[in-house]
Amino acid sequence: MKNMIAKIFPKNINNDYKGYSIAVYVFMIYSIISIARSCVHFFSPDGGADSIAHIDLSQGGKNIIFVFALWGSSQLILAFIQLLVSVRYKSLLPFMYILLLFEYCSRVLLGIMKPLVFEAGAGTPPGGYLDKIMIPLALIMLILSLMTKKAKISQ
Repeated sequence: MKNMIAKIFPKNINNDYKGYSIAVYVFMIYSIISIARSCVHFFSPDGGADSIAHIDLSQGGKNIIFVFALWGSSQLILAFIQLLVSVRYKSLLPFMYILLLFEYCSRVLLGIMKPLVFEAGAGTPPGGYLDKIMIPLALIMLILSLMTKKAKISQ
């Protein structure tokens, strides 16, 4: 248990990562996707509220668009931190996967507690599908990032 805590909260933040490479690559891909979606929320005229999430903007649309743009800026900041961790500070990967789990579990919980009203026939926005994928993926990658990769035996 002590070893796991030390891996999640390392004394030295560096690039000394002993977990599985797949956890690094998946995290890097996720970071790049996060940058792209953040830019959509930040730069899209409607912040993605209608054009992507199909939220009915007939009531208070300008405020909703502002919130989506603000959310995009927060996502962009987090995406750059994620990318930095995947490239330079890999020892923080277990901690970052815990944060991802909290983020996506919170999204699901908020969707249950405060469901949104979508345009009729619009379907599920991309985030609705991503939530279902990211929770188990982040959990698996957390486990892999906490495991020490076995050294190759040279003959």
